[in-house]
Amino acid sequence: MVKTESTTLQNSKILLFDGVCNLCNNTVQFIIKRDKKGKIQFASLQSEFGQKKTLEANLPLEDLKSIIFIENGTIYTRSTGALKMTKYLDGIWKIAYIFIIIPRPIRDFFYNIIAANRYRWFGKSEECMMPTTDIKSRFIKN
Repeated sequence: MVKTESTTLQNSKILLFDGVCNLCNNTVQFIIKRDKKGKIQFASLQSEFGQKKTLEANLPLEDLKSIIFIENGTIYTRSTGALKMTKYLDGIWKIAYIFIIIPRPIRDFFYNIIAANRYRWFGKSEECMMPTTDIKSRFIKN
């Protein structure tokens, strides 16, 4: 967990994701469908904004194996980031946050297995997804 200095992020919920990862892109689509009020914004880790926040979280720029979730100016990574994000989904998906009680090393062990194999299991795109007109405002450009 890292506190970010930017006051513009104080009331925001932003998910940074690997823009060429099929699992990550499908996860973004899943979130969009279950966040009807549009509380969560998105940016790819490859974007200028994503690269800046990756550096703030002290993560390597060349090895993007973690999502980053920014909640009210605080940066969360790996399983903690994924679980914190579920609090903003509609319906029963909020219940997934209960898994936060599992110790982080155990959660991150399983997260890391999926992250290390995501391209092999789910594939990789040649370029980041392009948001449709109706959801474009939820994506941060830089």
